[in-house]
Amino acid sequence: MGRLKAIITVAFAIVVIAAFAMFLGKSDRDAVHEDAADASRGPHSGDASQAERSAGPPVDYELAGDEPVALVNFARVKVFYATDRLRTASQNPADIYGVRRDILSYGVCEVGIPRDHRMGELERPVVWRLEFREDPKKHVVLLSVEQQTKENFFRSIGERIKASSGSNAFVFVHGFNTSFAEAARRTAQMSYDLGFNGAPVFYSWPSQGTSSGYPVDETNVEWTQAHLKAFLEEFAKTTRAENIYLIAHSLGNRALTGALKDLYGENAQFRGRFREVILAAPDIDADVFKRDIAPQIVTVNPTVTLYASSQDEALKVSKRFHGYARAGDSYEGLVLEPGIETIDSTDVKSSFLGHSYFAESNSIIADIFTLINSRKRADQRPGLRAIKAQGSMYWKIEPAAR
Repeated sequence: MGRLKAIITVAFAIVVIAAFAMFLGKSDRDAVHEDAADASRGPHSGDASQAERSAGPPVDYELAGDEPVALVNFARVKVFYATDRLRTASQNPADIYGVRRDILSYGVCEVGIPRDHRMGELERPVVWRLEFREDPKKHVVLLSVEQQTKENFFRSIGERIKASSGSNAFVFVHGFNTSFAEAARRTAQMSYDLGFNGAPVFYSWPSQGTSSGYPVDETNVEWTQAHLKAFLEEFAKTTRAENIYLIAHSLGNRALTGALKDLYGENAQFRGRFREVILAAPDIDADVFKRDIAPQIVTVNPTVTLYASSQDEALKVSKRFHGYARAGDSYEGLVLEPGIETIDSTDVKSSFLGHSYFAESNSIIADIFTLINSRKRADQRPGLRAIKAQGSMYWKIEPAAR
């Protein structure tokens, strides 16, 4: 009886601390962003090179003459965005865009990434470490959001792409249960971990940001497809990027593949415009994908990579909800289609639900890094083992590559 009482007491204490942390974190958020701006802005911070801000570990200090003048405890990563979320009245960067629908708007975010950031991690406050507020010296934090006109947005992206060594850009389309702030943080983390030399962009559709909001997310990801198609078309025409990489996760794959189907169907020239299409854990009916999507999005040369896993708990739930297997769930067999390189990621280390392994696993990040930077196909990339099945070929991430 005494042991049960102790357990109940501890559980109650955790609930109280969590509630207090949520209240304190909400009330302190503005102060955190002001502190972050002051802490990382030395006299020459505006002169740091783009590579220093967007790729690789941040420097320990900046120099004025020969003397260190300001410690840099975190990197400031700039990411661009397009969204059809309705803007709220809030001034807090994390709450500027909500969960309702709107027309497309554009802008740029700054995200702080701690100096001791671990690849694949999306560091955030942890209650049991007595962390009650976001701190960019410890956590990946959305510091600022600046809305831009469409003209200024594409001008800024064009300047970033022109300054990159390979004229590169990537567009990330997030999945379900994702807020605008979470999408910004994830995009910055991927850009930073990949050492991406170019313009990182994310497209944020009005996900409800909750697990219970899945039915609404399904409706909204279908609704956003036309906006995403228009954005990708203008992006491809306007930016003049030589290498455009498209990355989608979870439900975001439905919007991306649908947009590409329509785009390619209207103008075949777009088929060669995107360097690579990466489909991570696609929450798409596997049979529909094979019949209606794969034949429409493949190109003459392989440019589509699909990451799947049998340990993806979110896709298992989706299968039970819909009654049919998902394209990103390999439990009942991998999707193997001509022109698509399928990677079995079952053995990679990931979070409890195993749904965000594409950005959390060092081995997946390393594979995407090689894919983007060396432009090597699956049969040329290290850490992948070729396996023949069903008269086709797929690749498996080797456990030793983790």
